[in-house]
Amino acid sequence: MVINPRAGHNVTRIADVLAVLSAAGWKTGIAVKQYGGHTIELATRAAEQGYDLIIAYGGDGTINHVVNGVLSARGKGRRKAVGVIPGGTANQWAAETSVPVDPVKAALALVDSNVRTVDLGRIQVQEITFPNVTQESQQQAQKGQKARKSKAKQASSRENYFLLTAGLGIDAAVISHTSKGLKQRVGLLAFHLAAAESLPEQHPFPIEVTIIEDGQGQPVSWSGQAFQVILGNTRRYGNVLELTPDVHLDDGKLELCVITEGNTITTLQQISSLLFQHRPDTVTARHFLATHFLITVPASVHMHLDGSAVQLEDYLSKSDRQALLQEQNREHVMVTYRFDAVPHALRATIPHTYDNTLFEHASRQEDSSTGDRERAEKDTTKQNDKLHDEPSDLVKMLQEQGYEVKITGVATLPNTSIIAGSTVKQRTGETRPVAVRINDDTIVLLQTGEHASLAHIQKLQDGAVVIAHGKKSKRGVIKAKHVVLPDS
Repeated sequence: MVINPRAGHNVTRIADVLAVLSAAGWKTGIAVKQYGGHTIELATRAAEQGYDLIIAYGGDGTINHVVNGVLSARGKGRRKAVGVIPGGTANQWAAETSVPVDPVKAALALVDSNVRTVDLGRIQVQEITFPNVTQESQQQAQKGQKARKSKAKQASSRENYFLLTAGLGIDAAVISHTSKGLKQRVGLLAFHLAAAESLPEQHPFPIEVTIIEDGQGQPVSWSGQAFQVILGNTRRYGNVLELTPDVHLDDGKLELCVITEGNTITTLQQISSLLFQHRPDTVTARHFLATHFLITVPASVHMHLDGSAVQLEDYLSKSDRQALLQEQNREHVMVTYRFDAVPHALRATIPHTYDNTLFEHASRQEDSSTGDRERAEKDTTKQNDKLHDEPSDLVKMLQEQGYEVKITGVATLPNTSIIAGSTVKQRTGETRPVAVRINDDTIVLLQTGEHASLAHIQKLQDGAVVIAHGKKSKRGVIKAKHVVLPDS
């Protein structure tokens, strides 16, 4: 589990999360981000060390870095699965895949997930063109296209992946101007404050789009003036509105949305709708669905991947980087980015309760998991039918000697159920997180002494109290021999 501490916010619930993962039988290591770029290093190291799952505990930027870290791993490390415990400001990936925002409930959803392969977006710098080129350089460039092709290849030596969206324009400028410290303190309000500061400086920029589809003839080109460019691998933008509604996680495509320049009134309406989380109208927004895009914009246009600002300089060769730093007006430098959809690039955990909105194709693994759940429920019913009636004095004894657990959440897995919650230490009054593990050997009773079924466990409500009797581990896992549920 790679943790972005966010000034300590994501550290306070680690014990609760670890109790749930441990109750599921998972052995979890912890790595904490300490500096910029550290998350990628930690994820790469974990994947190469043989961990089966790398969990990003943070926001969408943390997930992005974990994904890029896993894909940077050598050999089989690239095929390790990625999961998420939300701990950021927007948590778009969690919202789109039905992962609860609460860390404990997210951990319960994580252990109750299927691993599915999803597409990713990939970005490279195809070419950069400087306006102030000397006559000698022009003559050298005219000697042949080989030199130009060589330079273009050199410019695209670095590539990065995005899981959600890539943005060019207003939103990236706002992200670049947003204080990280303020974002940690006030959340989304920090973006609105940065937007108010950045908006007067924004203006339309020229854009050229070339759409390339494998094996489908000549590329299609479009050009114009734009305020904002969004490339979506998923649908939501800002976790609320759907700017790219036609894309799927398994269709091998990206959806491009270009908010174009209209008259003064329509332009202001588009910008307002974007910042205040309403979908722009179709009159001044263009949509394209394809596998490969070449997008040419001025070097002055800001860019982000999954909500994290990125720097153009990081994608350039040393000579191009130096030339860009010496250029006084970046608006005169044109950059061509290449965006590709990379099919089935990542193994990601998806809660089994997810409704598959972002998937075109059904999951075989999910169908198998559903069958396992049905068989497990039947087995539990048969087991309870065979058990003899327990006397009511057993319930009284368990109430006196067992742990009182106030429920935070429940996960029912094949052959195992996990009740997450907390207990109060009688001597000190201290509240401690626990996770109750219920398996085939656990006797589950109602307060009346009757045997409870799996359905009773599934209907448990947050805040209710159960009695768990069994050995408790250092990580707060109670391996229950008996559990007493409330009757209601």
